[in-house]
This record gives sequence, structure tokens and C-alpha cells, in this order.
Amino acid sequence: MRRVVITGLGPVAPTAFGKDAFWKALRDKKNGIGPLTTVDLGDCPVTFGAEIRGFEPTRWMDGKEARRSDRVIQFAVAAASLAVEDAKLDTSSLDPYKLGVYIGSGQGGIETSFNNFKTMLEKGSRRISPYFIPMMISNMSTAYVAIRFKAKGPNLCVVTACATSLHSMGEAYHAIRRGDADVILAGGTEAALRAISIAGFASMKALSTRMDSPETASRPFDKTRDGFVMGEGAGVLVLEDAEHAVARGAHIYCEMVGYGTSCDAGHITAPDDDASGAVHATKRAIETAGWRPEDVDHINAHGTATPLNDKSEAIMIHKVFGDRAKDVVVTSTKSMIGHCLGAAGALESIAAIQAIEEGYIHPTLNYSTPDPDCDLNIATGDGVFKSVNRVLVNGFGFGGHNGVLAFQKWNA
Repeated sequence: MRRVVITGLGPVAPTAFGKDAFWKALRDKKNGIGPLTTVDLGDCPVTFGAEIRGFEPTRWMDGKEARRSDRVIQFAVAAASLAVEDAKLDTSSLDPYKLGVYIGSGQGGIETSFNNFKTMLEKGSRRISPYFIPMMISNMSTAYVAIRFKAKGPNLCVVTACATSLHSMGEAYHAIRRGDADVILAGGTEAALRAISIAGFASMKALSTRMDSPETASRPFDKTRDGFVMGEGAGVLVLEDAEHAVARGAHIYCEMVGYGTSCDAGHITAPDDDASGAVHATKRAIETAGWRPEDVDHINAHGTATPLNDKSEAIMIHKVFGDRAKDVVVTSTKSMIGHCLGAAGALESIAAIQAIEEGYIHPTLNYSTPDPDCDLNIATGDGVFKSVNRVLVNGFGFGGHNGVLAFQKWNA
């Protein structure tokens, strides 16, 4: 099996676009959560989130193409372009059948769906846009990116709710290892900050309702947490065969060495009470990496700030790491950028990889009241400066979908 390395990082986040700006925002503890300004929310009970402002799709695609694509596609094209640029990858020089795209989305073009449904009700079916279907279906993000970079190799759109982008990257990892591709642009994209999605999650009582203090609403692992904060954005990483990367002189951020996946098969939204599915996925990631639990330095947690998820994730960490759970530094990027759903795992992987690169773990914002049910070593304050060699990134989605990735410092 071939080794797989990360050579490019492409975040499009509520706090910043591009690797350097995203990392600076994490270091500066920039909070991307606030009142929503570009969404007609009607009578939604929640009116705040982690919104991307100032996004101009024509930086990455022409105007005609932008008008014919949903925001979720635009984010994906931007993130992939940033990742390819960061990797200094000349895609035109590659065998097109060895260049793949694995970019998933939890909700796809939901804005396009909602707008066209409204048009049909108000004006009739003959007024539906001929671009409705290609703007709406989830796989169009992978299609647009493939067209942009002439990538004719493996092309998949994984849809596993909030675990989407971790599964996309994990499956890309396997594809490169077995020789299906030399390079895969992998990650996730989401543009679901629209009234219908917000109302749906609010109806489930999944969202924080801290209307008086949106910037402190995302409180992962804190005893006073009351739900997640929706975000939007995309994260795409360049996964590459190690020999291929070394041969072209690429900068290697780290090596992807493990991937674990499972399904709780218990409830459509709630995690296992005993975290058994998450435990299995985490142990599998550690096993495939060739590690022992005591080798792990840091976990970028799923950390949604919902009462059930954070408790279940803490149970998993204690079951997997035992007495050493207190030594593993845990953080949640969602405290700064909200929960970007299908894009969450990719953006959080970028943060974890930069922790390896920089020797710094960003803090979890808004953590002030410890919860006995979440007795973990949470990074707080100004973050944690330490040598980071091995990290795990967790993602757990509705439907019981679990995904865990393992990254380690590159050693040729």
C-alpha cells in the first residue's frame, strides 16, 4: 500500500479564506459567529450563525458560470482552487485519470431547491429554471471541480451528514493507497444557512437559542451548552501519493495514516449512549495508523456543543484512552466557525494539520464552566503550545455515521 500525504490546504471559512488567513484567525481567536445579514429568515426562532461574508465567486469562476451554480458549488470551487494553489500543483501536467475529486455535501444546493419550489408554487412549473437540477444535486460540486481541473480520475460525492468530509477524505485515502489515483482533491462543502434549514434544526431543538449573545453561543463541552451554531463554507485538501509528492518537490504538511468508520445503527439523530460506534471508529483509525492510544497528542473533536454529542464524545475518549484521557489535548474548531455540517470535518482537519505544522493547538472559545460529564483536557485561554506529532479528527453525523481520521508528522 502506498503512503498518502497532505500537500495543499484550501479553507473557505466564516472567519477567513485561504490557509494563512484561516490559521491567523485561529491564532487570533477570531469569532465568526454573529447575527445573519444575508438571509431572509422570516419568523425563524434563531437568527444568528457563522456566515461567510464578502464572498465573490467570480474570483474563482466566470460570471456566467457563477450565475448557473449554487453557493455550495461556488464554495467548493473556491476551496479546491485554494488547495491546488497552496500545493503548487500543476494539474495540467498530471495524468488526468490519476487525478480525482471526492467532495461531499450534507444538503447540496438547498437554496436552489427552496427558490425553485417557491417559484413553482407562485408562478407554475413552466417557470422552473433549466439549471435547477444541475444546481441542486449534491454531486455537482465534484463535477464542477473536476471540470475546472480536468480531473478524469475517481470522482465521488459522499453524503453522511456531519461526517461527510471526513468520509470523503478517508475514502480518498484508500483510493490513493490502492493506486486508483495519484492525487485527489478531497473534502466537503456546505451552504445551508437558509431559513428552511435553520427552521428545521431549530424545530429539532438542536440549535443554540442564545439570541442575546450569539458570539458566545457555541460552547463545546461547557456545562451551559444548549446546542450548535450553524455555519457554512468548504474545506478541500490535496491528498497525494507520497512518492509523487516527493518527486515534484512538494511541501508535505503531514501524512494521513489512519481512517476509521462505523455506524451506530441505533437512532436517526441521537448518538449511542455508550458511544460504542464512535469507540469502534476511533480504535480503527488508531489501529490502521499503527499507533497505540498513548501515542495520540491531540484530538480535534466533533464538539458540536449539543448536550448529547459532547457527552457521548467524552465517553468515547475515556473508553479509548483510559487514564491517559487527561493528557490528550482536545479542542473544537466549531467554537469559532460554527458547525459547517458536511464541510466541518475538512475545515477541522486543516486546523489539526496546522497544529502539527506550527506546534500550536487553538483554544475552544466560550469554555468556562466544566461539565463533569465532559471531563477532558480542553484547550482554553490562549491555546496550547506544544510539539504535536499525532492527531485525530472526529466527525459524527445524524444517522449514526462515524468517521475518524489520523494524521502524523511526515517522516520520509
